[in-house]
Amino acid sequence: MRSPLTILVATMTGTAEMVAQEVQQVLEAQGAQVELRMMDGLDAGIFAGGGFFLVCTSTYGFGNVPDSAQELIDSLESSRPELSNVVYGVIALGDRTYGDTFCHGGTRFDELLSSLGARRAGEMLRHDASSGELPEEVAPAWALAWVRQTDGRGSAPEGPGAGEGPAQSSESDRARSE
Repeated sequence: MRSPLTILVATMTGTAEMVAQEVQQVLEAQGAQVELRMMDGLDAGIFAGGGFFLVCTSTYGFGNVPDSAQELIDSLESSRPELSNVVYGVIALGDRTYGDTFCHGGTRFDELLSSLGARRAGEMLRHDASSGELPEEVAPAWALAWVRQTDGRGSAPEGPGAGEGPAQSSESDRARSE
């Protein structure tokens, strides 16, 4: 039986939420149990029971996470919970024209969760707003491959190539403009 997937969303303009909703619809159509949670008001306790998470976040300002994610980031950094029972993936939205801060919101979550012992399944999806591809069109296919790449229960695969994730057909992110 599959573990439920929680999609955690941080957005400034609503694009990451739209992407997460599209991902949720596609995964639920495949029989997955998916809960979408906006990061507003969340703290490190969201990870207390472990589980299978997908972080969907834009990058804002000068490489920052959206305002709605700041409380969660602060809580994780201050409490430093042990998250070895968490498996996660990241959809990072950005704009490559911002060079050094491209998809930094997603990268920040990835580095922080990893430093707390969580295991990333697959590679991050990095959507470039300058690519001409819409993130809500790219992310669902990536998410289907990402879920298949896990063992179907939210565990990262074992063995050679584990954690390399689904192939990315495009690099897609939204940064500062999201």
